[in-house]
Amino acid sequence: MNTALQYDTEHDTEHDSEHDSERLPLAGIRVVEFTHMVMGPTCGMILADLGAEVIKVEPPGGDKTRNLPGLGIGFFRAFNRNKKSVVLDITTDEGRAAAVELVSQCDVLLENFRPGLMQKLGLDYETLSAKHPRLIYVSHKGFLPGPYENRLALDEVVQMMGGLSYMTGPKGRPLRAGTSVNDIMGGMFGAIGVLAALRERDSTGRGQEIQSALFENCVFLASQHMQQFAMTGEVPPPMPSRVSAWSVYDVFTLAGGEQLFIGAVSDKQFVTLCKVLEHPELTQRPEYADNASRVAVRPRLLEELGVILKGHDPAELAPKLEAAGIPYAPIMRPDQLLDDPHLQASGGLVPMQVDDGSTAPTVLLPLLMGGRRPGVRRPLPKAGEHNAEFFPQSSGTPGQA
Repeated sequence: MNTALQYDTEHDTEHDSEHDSERLPLAGIRVVEFTHMVMGPTCGMILADLGAEVIKVEPPGGDKTRNLPGLGIGFFRAFNRNKKSVVLDITTDEGRAAAVELVSQCDVLLENFRPGLMQKLGLDYETLSAKHPRLIYVSHKGFLPGPYENRLALDEVVQMMGGLSYMTGPKGRPLRAGTSVNDIMGGMFGAIGVLAALRERDSTGRGQEIQSALFENCVFLASQHMQQFAMTGEVPPPMPSRVSAWSVYDVFTLAGGEQLFIGAVSDKQFVTLCKVLEHPELTQRPEYADNASRVAVRPRLLEELGVILKGHDPAELAPKLEAAGIPYAPIMRPDQLLDDPHLQASGGLVPMQVDDGSTAPTVLLPLLMGGRRPGVRRPLPKAGEHNAEFFPQSSGTPGQA
């Protein structure tokens, strides 16, 4: 092994186990991550949360995502926990050589650079797999191979192309979803591909190239509406213009201006809702006799319920709806979720030491494994924090003067 990369696998596994009482499913799997923004980092974070050792390669000065303003300010903290960080200048011969040596010690490589860049740098799958046939190589792209494959894509771009924006906004006003749904799900599908490829490698001894793409991901999200058209021949209307299958399935404004979503998706639930609202007489009207009849006069019903609900205090009504088994939901802002009692009680929101030494909350993966949530095992890394661990013979950043 090249002396530029000295690494003790057993020691690192022990180090991680200090923070985790039980061995995680991907312990012993090593991942090198050439990613930025959301999609690639999400894939790496999922693998890291499941126990893989993920080494994030950052450019000199650190990943630019660390210092994004505005809506991007939370990207790095949200999607880069449980990772180690090394800084390499892969635009230089020395930096690329160090990167290749690092790859040789890894099971999985993640990247989400623009099309053609990794090939230009000699870090593409074809080049690396020739020497390392067990390598699993994951490319996070805008598009899978085809006419669009060389286009640059953003979550916004594929939401417009993939039917999601059309279905989300009012007619004639396509609307981007309020979070990076395709970037995050693209990273999830990349991680799913890694898990399958690791399983296949156990039997074949060989790795493979995996591609996860934003556009195809978004089309998958819209597939139910595509099937709807294929089955009916009718173009599905945007969600705000939809003809609801249920008579009561909407957002209502209660006392004090607070809003509540309420859904009554069966005749039994409608009767129960009317009792909770202390207006059982509504159930006696012929036009409200069953769901189909109520859907036919839905605007009138919603107006009538709206008047009734304006007189209800949401703090008093919510527990009554819950006790009666009526689906409901307050309209929450993301900042309010930091104090959500369920998130706190279920262990889904935990403190993490971040790169400036302070502590901030982080949202864990939405799953239980053996009755526990995969948690935070290490502080968020500083840029290049682990260079000395992997490049002990180098006095600074390999490839940088």
